[in-house]
Amino acid sequence: MRNKSVLQEAQDIQKAVDLIQLGARMQMLEAETSLSRERLLKLYKEVRGVSPPKGMLPFSTDWFMSWQPNIHASLFMAFYRFVRLHAKQEDLDAIVQAYRLYNEHIESFEMEQVLSLTRAWTLIRFLDAKLLQSAKCTCCGGEFVSHAFDPTHEYVCGLCHVPSRAGKTRRASQPLETTAQ
Repeated sequence: MRNKSVLQEAQDIQKAVDLIQLGARMQMLEAETSLSRERLLKLYKEVRGVSPPKGMLPFSTDWFMSWQPNIHASLFMAFYRFVRLHAKQEDLDAIVQAYRLYNEHIESFEMEQVLSLTRAWTLIRFLDAKLLQSAKCTCCGGEFVSHAFDPTHEYVCGLCHVPSRAGKTRRASQPLETTAQ
C-alpha cells in the first residue's frame, strides 16, 4: 500500500512540474494534484525560480467573449476536441496536449500568445459547467466560444465580422517615432 502512495506522489510531482513549466497557476495545481500547498509552492519556486503569482483566478466568462481572446479560445477549443476525438485523451491530459498544440500553432505563425494554460483549463471547466457553449459561424462555418444560452442561429464570428477596434492595442496605436533629418 505504501508503494502505491509513493508512486502516486511521484506522478503528482511530475504532473505539477509539467504544469508549472506550461505556466499553470497555484489554484490549478491544487485542483489537479493531491500535493500540499506547501509542496506545490516549493516546486513552483524550484521550477520557475520565483514565487507564484498571488490572487484568485478570475471567475468570469466575459474574458472569453472579447475579440482576440475569443479567437484564441476557439482555436484552443478546436485543438481540444481534436485531441479528445483522435488521440482518445481525456481530462487534464487532453487539455495539456491541446495547449501544446495551441502554443506550437501560435509560435509557427509568430502570433502573440493570448491564452494561458490556466485560462485554457478554465475554459474547459466553463464549457463542462455549461456556462459557455460553442456556436457555428453562419459565414465561415467555424466553431467559436459563446455564452451559454445566447442565440446561435445567426451567429457571425469575430473573424468574419471584425470589430472596428479589433487589434488596436495601446502599443499599436502609438505613432511611429520619426528621426530628424
